Amino acid sequence: MSGRTYWLHLDLSPFLALLALLCLACVLLKAIQLYQRKRKMLQILKSFPGPPAHWLYGHAREFGQVGDLDKVMSWAEQYPYGHSLWFGGFLGFLNIYHPEYAKAVYSRGDPKALDFYNFFVPWIGRGLLVLDGPKWFQHRRLLTPGFHSAILKSYLPLMVESTEVMLDKWENLDIKDKSLDIFQDVGLMALDSMLKCTFSYHSNCQKDSSYVQAIGDLTALMQERLQLFLYHNDLIYRLSPHGRRFLKACRIAHLHTEKVIRERKEVLKEELELEKIQKKRHLDFLDILLCARDENGEGLSDEDVRAEVDTFMFEGHDTTTSGIAWILYAMALNPEHQQKCREEIKNILGDRKTIHWDDYAKMTYITMCIKESIRIYPPVPQVYRQLNKPVTFVDGRSLPAGGLVSLHIYALHRNPAVWKDPKVPLVWNCIGQQFAMMEMKVALALALLRFDISPDLSKPPCMKHQLILRSRTGIHLHLKKRPSSPSGIDHPQGPALFALQALCVH
Repeated sequence: MSGRTYWLHLDLSPFLALLALLCLACVLLKAIQLYQRKRKMLQILKSFPGPPAHWLYGHAREFGQVGDLDKVMSWAEQYPYGHSLWFGGFLGFLNIYHPEYAKAVYSRGDPKALDFYNFFVPWIGRGLLVLDGPKWFQHRRLLTPGFHSAILKSYLPLMVESTEVMLDKWENLDIKDKSLDIFQDVGLMALDSMLKCTFSYHSNCQKDSSYVQAIGDLTALMQERLQLFLYHNDLIYRLSPHGRRFLKACRIAHLHTEKVIRERKEVLKEELELEKIQKKRHLDFLDILLCARDENGEGLSDEDVRAEVDTFMFEGHDTTTSGIAWILYAMALNPEHQQKCREEIKNILGDRKTIHWDDYAKMTYITMCIKESIRIYPPVPQVYRQLNKPVTFVDGRSLPAGGLVSLHIYALHRNPAVWKDPKVPLVWNCIGQQFAMMEMKVALALALLRFDISPDLSKPPCMKHQLILRSRTGIHLHLKKRPSSPSGIDHPQGPALFALQALCVH
């Protein structure tokens, strides 16, 4: 009997039956695991009641829709400290809105990145955003010198240059009485600054960049994956249309970062150039990644270098893009504060037309306005952590080790039980925070010198709940070119932190 004839006559039913039994056993095992996980989560969160949740979707359907942040704020009013939050039927968090709760988690809970932060790995590798423990400390220690104040000083003229390119583009637009959606242009400018400052890479990315579009797609897709429980399975996600879009966007982002690394490595192959770089008093971020060594003489692997470049390329431009775009919108809504900021920068510059390093620390009113805008429009509205240690909160309730926490920064910053006094301090915890603040000051100051900014009331922004705070409808502003005028206007007297009442977008 030929081989073909043998297979035609072979009875496959026993094999199919066995395969079916194996599949059924796997499904039952997974169901048991999910049931046990659900019971454990319910036990952990039993002291923290929350809004009603769907048995399968949890609260996931509340997000991704117009008004989802308003829904979160209604929860914050009903549960001013925090409540249970479910992404699907089997992943439960304590969603917190109060600074006392946040303080307890971060000071006593020894929090770490969640396992589902591994969803970021195909995109940004295992960089600072994903790492914890000894490797996180090693990377942090190696990279911190890249944001030394002396290095930031050298970045200032590069930031000015990138901002001027954007402002020149705006001046040359023939928009007359039309408004301009600024978000894309601000994103290109922030990317240009990041490339010039931290990677010594000069490009024409402000003309167009597929990278910026890819980052926008990736942040939206990541938020969607976090909230849909079925997408937590790698195989299901990779086979889904959203998963395929995610991998395509990853490839575009990686092509960009690989080009930056490859070209710098080619330069370093030249011995004279390598010697010159190593003799520099301060290295830029990419120099450190490629050349730095720890106390054991070990540097970062190629994989680690790529991960940190991807991480900082994303975090270093997308968060500042959000911050700058929303502060410009805040200024548009508050013309009196816009004018005080303009007067302050004019008074600082005098007859000069550009910003110097010594000017940076003098921008006190601008700094306060930026911080107030960040309070109301936090670039990262929500972060997630897992407790390594049990925590008892100020009201006596507790969360055990292993408990999952969602710190909703957007709701915390608007919590009516907290923000009766807007002088409550704003705390940053980011390796690049001074870089970001400097870039926001430069962009705001130079923009206000060039333009009077007002909102397009017919196209208000509609905030959407993503990894980075964006608007579904863009951020549309009217930009009116200012006439040249003498500097030296009086400095605003007695600046104080203010509540931007008109900033709340519904």
